[in-house]
Amino acid sequence: MQKLMSVFRAESPGQLVVIFVVFAVTGSLAVYAAEPVLDFFGINSETLPLWIFWILRILVIFPIYQCLLIIIGTMAGEFKYFWEFEKKFLRRIGIRL
Repeated sequence: MQKLMSVFRAESPGQLVVIFVVFAVTGSLAVYAAEPVLDFFGINSETLPLWIFWILRILVIFPIYQCLLIIIGTMAGEFKYFWEFEKKFLRRIGIRL
């Protein structure tokens, strides 16, 4: 448990549970929310080759996930944690805030 708390920089086991729940809910919701976005643009596996569809789906899920992580993290009372997580992640992919 201490190793996980260290890796995720959680201050308590309770915060670690909240962090895991936020990641789980955000991931599931981002995948679910991508469907209507793709439908809005008429993108589906029947109109495009499957490999293009999945690339576009992943590209749509990515920004949805980033936004939802901040929103759901804030609702869970962990805005500071997830905002720092987002900034670190975005710096790693070359986006400076």
